[in-house]
Amino acid sequence: MLNRLQYISQGATIEDQLFNIHQALDHGCDWVQMRFKTAESTTELLKLAEATKMLCDEYLATFIINDAVLLAHEVDADGVHLGLTDMGIPEARSILGTSKIIGGTANTLEDILLHVSNGCDYVGLGPFRYTKTKDKLSPILGIEGYKNSMEQLKLQQIKTPIYAIGGIQLEDVSEIIATGIHGIAVSGLITESISKTKLITQLNEKLYGYVLV
Repeated sequence: MLNRLQYISQGATIEDQLFNIHQALDHGCDWVQMRFKTAESTTELLKLAEATKMLCDEYLATFIINDAVLLAHEVDADGVHLGLTDMGIPEARSILGTSKIIGGTANTLEDILLHVSNGCDYVGLGPFRYTKTKDKLSPILGIEGYKNSMEQLKLQQIKTPIYAIGGIQLEDVSEIIATGIHGIAVSGLITESISKTKLITQLNEKLYGYVLV
């Protein structure tokens, strides 16, 4: 089963990205999604991906890459996360193979069902609330949005792990997990924390404090 906490990297430069990723790993995160939208070239993306791969291997952490399927294949990452307008899951699967993780972004129940039918390993559903991390934000879901989606998935006996994403704070986690959500993907929450070990410990306590039947 996939870990319940995913860190989405931040940083305007390779140096910033690597610092933030290293910090997250060093303070207890064991799943990193490399997201580097401000990269100026494919060379920069490759350099960061290779360095992140080495770090994640050192910490025995899962390493996936946002959007870039061919890059994930080149550096032998553990998988990719695909947005709604990125390469389709079937095509990504044909490139990466069956052993790699493929996640997909969703904003609606229809998005989730499409990803599940295409064989994704998990779905990132959001945004939970407004977040400055992402441009062109989809409609905000909130707790009610998660409750409604999870109820529908339960009725259809769909057990694909769903992750909440978008502006999540520590105090939101228990209520989010109580809806049946499997885990969370966060970025600024960890990047900006001045007590990362304490925060990540608290997040994991809340994330693994529920036994979902």
